[in-house]
Amino acid sequence: MTLQDKTIAQSRGLDPIFAPQSIAVIGASSDPTKTGGRPIHMLKMHGYKGRIYPVNPKSEVVQDLPAFASLDALPEVPDLIMVLVPGAAAVAVLERAVELGVGAAIVLSAGFAENGPEGQALQARVTELAATSGMRIVGPNCLGAVSVRDAVIATFSVALEKDMPKPGGISIVSQSGNVGSAALANLHEAGAGLARFIATGNEADVQAADALEWVAQDDETNVILCVLETCRDGARLTRALDKARASGKPVVVMKIGTSEAGQKAALSHTGGLAGSDRVFDAVFDRHGAIRVHSLEEMVNTGIALDAMGDRRIGTDPSVAIVAASGGFGVMMADAAAANGVAVNPLSEATQARIKAVLPLASAVNPIDATAQMSANPDFLEELVDSALSDPANSTACLMLSMGMGIPRLRKVYTDALARVTAKHPEKTVVACIAQPQDAVEELRGLGIACFPTIDACMAGIAALSARDRIQTRGAVEVEQIAVEALSPEAWRNEASAKVALRAAGLPFPEEIIARSPDEAAKAAEKIGGPVAMKILSPDIQHKSDIGGVQLGISGAENVAAAYKRIMLAVELHASDARVDGVLVAPMATGGTELILGATRDATFGSVVMIGLGGIFAEIFEDTALALAPVSKTQAETMVRSLKAFPLLDGARGRAPADLDALTDAIVNLSRFVARFADDVAEIDINPLLVRDKGQGAMALDALIIPNDHHQAEAAE
Repeated sequence: MTLQDKTIAQSRGLDPIFAPQSIAVIGASSDPTKTGGRPIHMLKMHGYKGRIYPVNPKSEVVQDLPAFASLDALPEVPDLIMVLVPGAAAVAVLERAVELGVGAAIVLSAGFAENGPEGQALQARVTELAATSGMRIVGPNCLGAVSVRDAVIATFSVALEKDMPKPGGISIVSQSGNVGSAALANLHEAGAGLARFIATGNEADVQAADALEWVAQDDETNVILCVLETCRDGARLTRALDKARASGKPVVVMKIGTSEAGQKAALSHTGGLAGSDRVFDAVFDRHGAIRVHSLEEMVNTGIALDAMGDRRIGTDPSVAIVAASGGFGVMMADAAAANGVAVNPLSEATQARIKAVLPLASAVNPIDATAQMSANPDFLEELVDSALSDPANSTACLMLSMGMGIPRLRKVYTDALARVTAKHPEKTVVACIAQPQDAVEELRGLGIACFPTIDACMAGIAALSARDRIQTRGAVEVEQIAVEALSPEAWRNEASAKVALRAAGLPFPEEIIARSPDEAAKAAEKIGGPVAMKILSPDIQHKSDIGGVQLGISGAENVAAAYKRIMLAVELHASDARVDGVLVAPMATGGTELILGATRDATFGSVVMIGLGGIFAEIFEDTALALAPVSKTQAETMVRSLKAFPLLDGARGRAPADLDALTDAIVNLSRFVARFADDVAEIDINPLLVRDKGQGAMALDALIIPNDHHQAEAAE
């Protein structure tokens, strides 16, 4: 990095937001219950060591602190200003702050983009100020930021009115103020430690991605909880996620809502099956974030990750269950199955070891320790040690919800678990326990992941395992593909689309274009055997819907007649369509029909998709998505994730499909769309016929939809 680059990076950093030595509160109030008074009250109450400057032109003293009429009246230029005056007044404050060289601003007040055209204009000015100066701006219409260790409270959140969370390693980055504040409160109630908090609001300047990137490099942060409603800049978000992964800091994301793009109907099957919310799944998978689907799951997973440190669940989660009741054991096994967590039988040697301690126990897995677990709590260490020593499962899960509240049991249990976790530093112990809080915190101190319910335990194990599946992936190189004449005209119909895709390595049969009944008959004779005939037109995407497809046609007369039927159908149902002829192709049979496609997400770029195809594509919506390009290994992972994978893997006596040919097709398409991302909006290959192992695959239909700028060129 050059000196200039370093200077720019430092000037655009968020240090003044999270570690200011001085804070000015614009719109300060003497009433600690009002939004203008609450930040000052909490800064004083929780022990902020820096300098606090209330700014209020009508008061000389605010909450026992000298007040100032304006920014110009302050004895120094503050590191951070909190703006609580609305709309145009807030913009005027920011303009003056830029002139004075203020480090950063948090605009807590509303009246901006959420408030119609006038507010949108004000927010555009805020964005302009940030872009043309070194001052970073959080908000407007946000809940601000918190740094716990330094008691930096740049918020009016009621979550901090009474108590401050204890210092810890979890940071929260949220676009939603209320959801982020609820996560903060839940962490506090659970006794977990917090490092940083920021809610970015309207994101006129600082986005959640920027905050995520900052905390990813923060020494106080071990785990990041992230609440996203949308993503305004895909490159910024993926860069931040990559930095978090490189720093070894797990990111647990709760993505709420779906974008308008994801709800819009698409021209092709692919676009309809690859909604924008599913693209977020692909982004998180590629860049190493753990996606969860509830506030509770996000908080529980974050706390568990912080407690576990370097302990691992494993890429294929499996659990040995220890409970003092057969009923609880069954419930835990059911929850494990529902969350994709294996409950593998213990070895005969391990079962014998358990039986030697508890002859009446059920030792297969789940381990039913019976009431002896309470009557003789010393047995717990032997049970857990036995479970962790057995290689069948990576994790031991204990039902402790009824024991830790009893003083005579608690010390025996914690001492035993301290010894056994120290003995197995490579294994993870998970406990189902909600109360008492101090006991939960004691267990976390031993590196034990604690969850309040059985379902939360097993969902948590699955989420923790997701971290272990996140491995540093090398970039997939986009090879130079020899494709000529990349233009709308080159992709105007199915035949020309196939030419381009065949050059990229996609498996299409040789086909012939006919422009008369006689040419069709000759083409069929040359191909030999039954043929498929399809109308060629840049204006007709779904050919069969208008009668533009004829299948299994044999004999010159029948082929000529089929040509005429196709042309008549087009005249009746699509008379304005441009017609380039009829495509005559060999009939293909056998194998499994899949759909292979790609689409361009407006935020994250090209995405490749594979799924169950043919007429079932939009019925079952069994698809897997990944950001393009993908490697061979990633393509195989996509295929294996399909519910229909058993059809490809030899289920019920079927011959296994040619997975090598299938994954080659996925990889080649992904490279094509990655290289030509600016040119291609969607690609739809349906069906892709995957034959038996060793017999390859054959793509039977293709549609390329150019990006809007190419479509505009074609229209001209």
